[in-house]
Amino acid sequence: MDELIPINIIIADRSYRIRTLPEHEEVIRKTLKQINDKIIEYKTQFAGKDMQDYIAMVVIWFATQTNQENDNSLHADEIINQLKLMEKLLDGAEIG
Repeated sequence: MDELIPINIIIADRSYRIRTLPEHEEVIRKTLKQINDKIIEYKTQFAGKDMQDYIAMVVIWFATQTNQENDNSLHADEIINQLKLMEKLLDGAEIG
């Protein structure tokens, strides 16, 4: 069983200490960079809001991105299945 390692993360200028598997650390840090960059982007676009507003905007953006990726994956699976079916039909068709 893998040991969890402690890491310090920062989201919106707040520090948190979490434990994770060593192989997940890089993915977590990349995700945090993406989140913090998006917070900065929203702070620039929508000046005058408080940090909770920016975090809420990023959560909505992140959830939307995730849903779009899942939808694209479902569409790709659907296309692959249709192509396989067409291939079977073409293989079974008589030429002539």
